[in-house]
Amino acid sequence: MHNMKITRVIALAVLLSVAALAPASIPAARALDHNPSPDLPSPLCDTLEVPAGNRLVSRAYAVGAQIYRWNGTTWAFVEPVATLFSDPNYHGKVGTHYLGPTWESNSGSKVVATRLFGCTPDATAIPWLLLQTVSTDGPGIFSSVTYIQRVNTKGGLAPTAPGTSIGAIAEVPYTAEYYFYRARN
Repeated sequence: MHNMKITRVIALAVLLSVAALAPASIPAARALDHNPSPDLPSPLCDTLEVPAGNRLVSRAYAVGAQIYRWNGTTWAFVEPVATLFSDPNYHGKVGTHYLGPTWESNSGSKVVATRLFGCTPDATAIPWLLLQTVSTDGPGIFSSVTYIQRVNTKGGLAPTAPGTSIGAIAEVPYTAEYYFYRARN
């Protein structure tokens, strides 16, 4: 009889633990259902709308640098180098962003995209962009991405002063949010 009571108490404790965790995990699982696409300044950035038939699957917050090289007359863009995080306070590293432009998740999936459209809602920051996938590789969150939006940019513009020598490199800090979409199934 005593063992039966202990078994019931343990079963009840497990049931209450599961019941307590379930409400917390439901919002996390549905986060993207309630995480709409970014607000785009209209009409300035209307061209950045993702085509119908695509749904948001991931959002990342980037902190890094836009790399430029002085060619003797202007600063030429070389590549982005950024770390992608799961929250706006730059916690929970989820991947990297680099030349291509390429986004690579910690799980190894990659997406390479090309720029379709851009707009400049903030003259002190790099443009907001709509990019379309050129290729994907590996299993993971980026394996089926079709479009990417870069929005809410801060910094990253090429220097205004000339370089000190041909080939000089400038790493200009920037932050941005990246929204990743895939075709609805």
